[in-house]
Amino acid sequence: MKPVAIFRHARTEGAGFLSDYFDESGIAWQLFRLDEKESVPGSASAFSGLVFMGGPMSVNDDLPWIPLVLDLIRDAVAKDIPVLGHCLGGQLMAKAMGAKVGRNEVKEIGWGRVDVIDQQDIWFGGMDSFTAFHWHGETFDIPEGAIKLLSSRWCGNQAFSVGPHLALQCHVEMNGEMVRQWCETGEAEILEHLGQSVQSAGEMQEALEDRIEELNGIARKIYGAWVSNLVT
Repeated sequence: MKPVAIFRHARTEGAGFLSDYFDESGIAWQLFRLDEKESVPGSASAFSGLVFMGGPMSVNDDLPWIPLVLDLIRDAVAKDIPVLGHCLGGQLMAKAMGAKVGRNEVKEIGWGRVDVIDQQDIWFGGMDSFTAFHWHGETFDIPEGAIKLLSSRWCGNQAFSVGPHLALQCHVEMNGEMVRQWCETGEAEILEHLGQSVQSAGEMQEALEDRIEELNGIARKIYGAWVSNLVT
């Protein structure tokens, strides 16, 4: 099978548990470090799927790699090569599919429940809700023809799908190291927006091992459904 391409947009926002899942499942993957100016492939045809991780930038920023990524996502969708997006990655997918991405009403940072809109979906294993990790100030509209999958108290659009393609606003790829690192590097942002929708660094790290273990179990269901569509 061709490898899955994983695109990193910031050094601290790597593949996390996703890379562990791929390794355990024997799925080959290739990391593209866009934060280190590595080139965006011109075609999706060399890959069995594409994954886009998070990042602190906006999809509306004037960055040279964003138009190339949007074109690559459109190419993958046209060729039925599955695309998976986490936070910024989900926003890139939404924009590539013609939907608006803009400021959310509030910052959403920390652990919080997301509700599954349709329990008959293939992605979440029949769950009504689960606790995900959040760190975003922008959100996407649902593209035309897409199915809205998740919502939360602080952000109405938390996920959508189009065929084999899945866009997430929330983070399911987290491991303990990532949570601790984000709390450290994002200290100023946390303190500036601390409130109902933004947890303190201490709150985010309470019972962290248990929270990560539970999230990894949820991620396995989501990733398992997504990889079932990988092209050979």
